[in-house]
Amino acid sequence: MSDREPVVRSARTRREFVALGVGALVVASVPWRVRRRVLAQRTVPSMGTIADFAVVHRDEPYAQAAIGAALARLRMVEALMTRYRPSSDVGRANRGAARDGVLVTPETATVLRASLDWATRTDGAFDPALDGVVQLWDVGHRTTPPARDAVRRYAGRGLYRGLDVSTWSGKPAVRFTQPDLGIDLGGIAKGYGVDQAVAVLRDWGIEHALVNVGGDLYAMGRSADGGPWRVGVRSPDRADQLVAEFDLEDAAVATSGDYLQYFEYGGRRYHHLLDPVTGEPRVSVMRSITAQAGDCMTADAAATACFGQDPVAARTWLTPAGAHIAHSV
Repeated sequence: MSDREPVVRSARTRREFVALGVGALVVASVPWRVRRRVLAQRTVPSMGTIADFAVVHRDEPYAQAAIGAALARLRMVEALMTRYRPSSDVGRANRGAARDGVLVTPETATVLRASLDWATRTDGAFDPALDGVVQLWDVGHRTTPPARDAVRRYAGRGLYRGLDVSTWSGKPAVRFTQPDLGIDLGGIAKGYGVDQAVAVLRDWGIEHALVNVGGDLYAMGRSADGGPWRVGVRSPDRADQLVAEFDLEDAAVATSGDYLQYFEYGGRRYHHLLDPVTGEPRVSVMRSITAQAGDCMTADAAATACFGQDPVAARTWLTPAGAHIAHSV
């Protein structure tokens, strides 16, 4: 869901672009000190990728403390919703929800309910219950596709219909009502984590900041030069080139593409964006899609759901959610 070097446009606009961490999105550089304000920055590993924070404030120590609090919230979301930790809400549900109801935190329940809303809205094009399919393909380690019989076991199942999120003794609980279910929130939890980090920054009185977690990005207020945050989308083929640019202010974007997590076999690229209908990586002429919305969880789910989909169908999903496709290539 890597590129690591700064991106500079050959024909620059009003600012030079620099990479803020790993992922499909980059952000234009701004002066360190403008009108007695400082751009406080921090780049750290989080949620399986790189998290970048940039806060515009007069007091750099205060800004750094706010970043630390936002990072702590982001890591809390990761600890609750990663599928890689047996102790997380998702890990405990994947081990026990097929037998009994498993209690989860309100935060995880919020993301699960949002995931199910997206699954219903898209008739299963977005499915949060694909952990078994994700493990089967394991594009980060595989070099050949899995056996066809194993793939067919998951294809067209509408697995999300077997994911029940309700309450037990007044607390959120998860139960699986079909076999082969497992939760994977990789297409939405990162966006939720960005939104939570932004909420913490607002609680600290921060008005102008940017949070970018591996290509899920929220721009608060304005950049240090007083203008909107300028965001560029990397080319799927050339990490040193951009295919689109946006001015953002109090808005989120997220990008999904086939070029960061994949393997190639028999002349085909097998990427991590899986199609619940076929149980395979989605076949598409599209290489990258960027969705924009008022919050990052919506943008994240929208980009995941709409990758490789018919644009007309995608609009019917996105409009009620207050999202739109900002760019695709």
